[in-house]
Amino acid sequence: MTGPLEPSRTPTGDVDCRPGTGRARPLPPDERRATLIAATLPLVAEHGTRVTTRQIADAAGVAEGTIFRVFTDKEELVRAAVAAALDPSAMLEDLDSVDPAAPLRERLLRITGILQHRLISIINLLTAVGLHSPPEDLAAHRAKVRPTNNLIYEAVGRVLEPDRLRFRYPVPEVARLLRLLTFSGSHPMITDGELLTPEQIVSVLLDGVLRHTTDPAETGLGDDGC
Repeated sequence: MTGPLEPSRTPTGDVDCRPGTGRARPLPPDERRATLIAATLPLVAEHGTRVTTRQIADAAGVAEGTIFRVFTDKEELVRAAVAAALDPSAMLEDLDSVDPAAPLRERLLRITGILQHRLISIINLLTAVGLHSPPEDLAAHRAKVRPTNNLIYEAVGRVLEPDRLRFRYPVPEVARLLRLLTFSGSHPMITDGELLTPEQIVSVLLDGVLRHTTDPAETGLGDDGC
């Protein structure tokens, strides 16, 4: 009696798990590349550059040789994984999905959660691969990331635009302040490991740190507000 059929592998090592085929099919190059990058990201975050191609291949469900048919070496794959993590496309889609008709505080909490999730993921990944300090050429780095930052500000601004008359600052500046607060409140070195929650970040942005009272005796402020 024969045992269960095992999916065969192609010369590239790709496995086709479609029911009823019993055979493997080569994945399209773009799909194979995306599969390897997706498998690499969490491993790099966990192991840093010590991750092995064997670990990546096992996570991706392919033969180890498949990696070298797509990437020159492990370093190129790790660089591609880091570049994919820095791609803002998924985050911009999430920001665009925020309902502009929802209450302002609710919108800001959702925006902050999206920004914070991305920032924490990037910080952890860059730390894992050994990028602990700012780049040497700060001017070049700022020029490189400016288009991405502008896309983020524009996406946040679209969600906040319905309340533009309620803000003391123009909407683009509110978006910038929110991102700055979120970055500083989400960095383990800046916060000494005690990250701010989205609720704390939004509260500081909207409410500040003073008690909301008109009684100078309670605030300790004089009549001139100082």
